[in-house]
Amino acid sequence: VQLQASGGGLVEAGGSLRLSCAMSGVSINGLHMGWFRQAPGKDREFVGVTTWTTNTQYYGDSVEGRFTVSRDNAKNMVYLEMSSLKPEDSAVYYCAPVARRGTTWYNYIEYWGQGTLVTVSS
Repeated sequence: VQLQASGGGLVEAGGSLRLSCAMSGVSINGLHMGWFRQAPGKDREFVGVTTWTTNTQYYGDSVEGRFTVSRDNAKNMVYLEMSSLKPEDSAVYYCAPVARRGTTWYNYIEYWGQGTLVTVSS
C-alpha cells in the first residue's frame, strides 16, 4: 500500500486549502479513512475521518466546523477541505486508513506515507 498526500502550501490566516490523498495498492472501499497532522516538536494529532459504513465524518476539536473530510471511492481518493485557517494549523498532514478504539481514531497499518506541508502565515 502507498499513501500520498498533496495540495499543501503557504496560505494566509483566514484562507482555505484543499488537500488530496491518493491510496494505491488497496481500495479504500470498506475502509474508514482519516487525516492526521504533525507540527514540529508536537505529537501527531487526529484531524478527521470519513467512515465507510455510514459515510459519517468525525473531527478533532481543534478543527471542528472549519475542516471537511470527504472521499471519492471510485477514484480511491480522500480529501480535506480546510477553511478559516489559523497559524496553529501549520503542520505536515497525512492520511491513513483508520480504526476506532473507544473514542480514539488511529492508523492501524502504522504506515504514514508521504505527507504534505501546510504553512499558515499570520
